Amino acid sequence: MESVRAVLIDIDGVLTVSWEPLPGAVEALREIRAAGLGVALVTNTTSRTRASIAEALAGAGFEVGAEDVLTAPALTAAHLAEHFPGARCALFNSGDIEADLGGITLVDDRPDVVVVGGAGPEFDYAALNRAFGYLQRGARLLAVHRNLYWRTEAGLQLDSGAFLLGLEKAARVEAEVMGKPSPAFFEAALARLGVAADQALMVGDDIESDVLGAQRIGITGVLVRTGKFQPETLASASGAPDHVVDSFADLPALLGLAQ
Repeated sequence: MESVRAVLIDIDGVLTVSWEPLPGAVEALREIRAAGLGVALVTNTTSRTRASIAEALAGAGFEVGAEDVLTAPALTAAHLAEHFPGARCALFNSGDIEADLGGITLVDDRPDVVVVGGAGPEFDYAALNRAFGYLQRGARLLAVHRNLYWRTEAGLQLDSGAFLLGLEKAARVEAEVMGKPSPAFFEAALARLGVAADQALMVGDDIESDVLGAQRIGITGVLVRTGKFQPETLASASGAPDHVVDSFADLPALLGLAQ
């Protein structure tokens, strides 16, 4: 793959599970960097800030900094600042991401925009019903992502995409989605790396959000059989990935870097 100049990499389920490195992932990322390829870690994670993500990855042995990380919450903040300046936003999210939402006005009542992040214990009936009430009164609905589930050391866990479907149906609205598979998310990563879509590779464990989302704008997609990967999901997907490998550890060989 001589045309590849940069690699976009999902984190959860690709490099780590519950922030523990997957076998061979640290070494594979080191090889990719040594080859002079650009790297962007692109994640829908909503439980940590960019700085916290970089710190956790560095502690696991990965040679990364906050500047390498592009998160859906950070892109959401930029979108709100550009398209809804001064808007009052009600955030529904499990985890503290306020540091990546600089300039956004967060409120607990009468919001102009309902922002749905990642699910957790905070997504109880009272919270979802409150969001439903805001939407009925005219608030816009913005979703950081549409992930239905993700994998932790305890197995697959339900995510906010499942609740988002209910809110959309009940309130008769459609959410504007910021994270993967939004084209804007991938385009922001390409712009940061200074490469065209046909010069980039996207590696992920979610065939729809990571791989096919990237392929739709011309990025080469690589699906890994780790994390949330399930054979039945691949079989029923809306398209076929460009490449499928067992794990991120196989990427240097796919790129022709392995000796």
